[in-house]
Amino acid sequence: MARLHEYQGKALLKQFNIAVPEGGVATTPDQARDLAAKIARPVMVKAQAWVTGRASIGGIKKAATPDEAASSARAMLGMKVKGFTVEQILVEEQLDVAREFYAGVIVDDRAQAPLIMFSSIGGTGIEEIAAAHPDRVARTHVDIDFGLQDYQARDLVRQTGIGGRLQRSLGALLVQLYNLARTYEARAAEINPLVQTAGGDLYAADCRLTVDDYAVFRHKELGIQIAREYDRPPTALEKIAYAVERDDYRGTFYFIQMAGDFEKGQRYVGFHGAGGGGSMMSMDAVLRQGYKLATFVDTSGNPPASKVYRAARIVLSTGPLDGYFGSGSGVASQEQFHSARGLAKAFLEEHLTIPAVVRLGGNAEDKAVDILEQLNDRIPAPVKGYKKDDSPDFCAAQLDALVKSGERHDVPPPSPRPEPQTPYSFETVTGGTVTFDHAICATCESKICVTECARQILSLNQDGLPILNITRKEAKKGRCVECLACEIECLFHGAGGGHVHLPIPGLDEYRSQS
Repeated sequence: MARLHEYQGKALLKQFNIAVPEGGVATTPDQARDLAAKIARPVMVKAQAWVTGRASIGGIKKAATPDEAASSARAMLGMKVKGFTVEQILVEEQLDVAREFYAGVIVDDRAQAPLIMFSSIGGTGIEEIAAAHPDRVARTHVDIDFGLQDYQARDLVRQTGIGGRLQRSLGALLVQLYNLARTYEARAAEINPLVQTAGGDLYAADCRLTVDDYAVFRHKELGIQIAREYDRPPTALEKIAYAVERDDYRGTFYFIQMAGDFEKGQRYVGFHGAGGGGSMMSMDAVLRQGYKLATFVDTSGNPPASKVYRAARIVLSTGPLDGYFGSGSGVASQEQFHSARGLAKAFLEEHLTIPAVVRLGGNAEDKAVDILEQLNDRIPAPVKGYKKDDSPDFCAAQLDALVKSGERHDVPPPSPRPEPQTPYSFETVTGGTVTFDHAICATCESKICVTECARQILSLNQDGLPILNITRKEAKKGRCVECLACEIECLFHGAGGGHVHLPIPGLDEYRSQS
């Protein structure tokens, strides 16, 4: 899920004719003062952060004057709120509250339908209200083909003991809240508290909206930078990683930066899993060895080698790691040599100086491990590959032994890649470029790039040189799956004439600034 700030949610509520307090967003104390002066009555000053319990830590305050609003904003801006650094303040009018309610639309995965909930008591969590006052909470599922009907909404309110004009007003509001949730494909749209003022008007005093991460691309107007449910703003590296996932539908790449300010020797490991359950077990195995995680990464669902490569490069950008640990389910149905090639390309380009232990259990695991083992005379740090019969705990222990041994190979950094003398190139689906230097390919005896090409889109021309047997347009549309055989297999078993350039937008700039 992707979360919205309170002020963003309230802007959407207004679009659906649900009243919200008059106010605006400030990023400086002076702006907060100006907003309070414009409202011209007592205000609430609220730190904007995706967390609950703001009031208990000084994140919500009342202000009777513009100067008080500025003072409160000054105290909140820059404060740490459960991982957030507060950068925005919502300044809005105080309401003369007579009564509080709760209204919510939540996707019920078990029922595979939206669940509408209403309580005649608000202000605290709906779970607590339901436990203490079950007769005050009503709920119903909605048929998405017909939506929430007025009579259904009014009946829901009636079940909590509310009648008359207020019942009709609350019912109409529930319909509008459902329409908002449906329009923006929200996983949850909650107003708590929904208040009735002394004058009888209904206002959303606070709200919480989360959008389904798979729907974010359809709602660019929301300005969501990353479709993940964090309890803090995403880091710069997480934004770079998410762009890889967003722009490449093949398999998954889930990246969380667990740490970012550490030094060499503090036992931080780049963790790279493959498959949810297996990744969790493998993560625990690393922790049992006394290491800490700089990343939690999952590349699964049959990702291409290029996606694993980009994931590995990003993991290695988190800081001065002491080791790299890759381990997933151990029984994956995908060909593991694709992941091995992605890792090999990343480790070669990084000229890896930290030990890496990678467990690639599943289809073609022998070939995958062989690819990893061939790195050991090409990079300074040792790389060990393991298979499904090697447990995560065993593999984690091997990483610990390698870290403690300090083993390194005397391998000089590779020379810059020369410009190809006789280039033959084509573009790939993720903006990459495959280039063969036919001057080198002419000396190759194995022609392994052709035999190992995953989609068999390469063939030899009359001079025995690799070329596409499809159009460049077809290759760019996805017929080339970026299996990286034309670089990695060519390097290990050919003449080294193939190269795949795979850009990672923003990564070089990030690393230059870190």
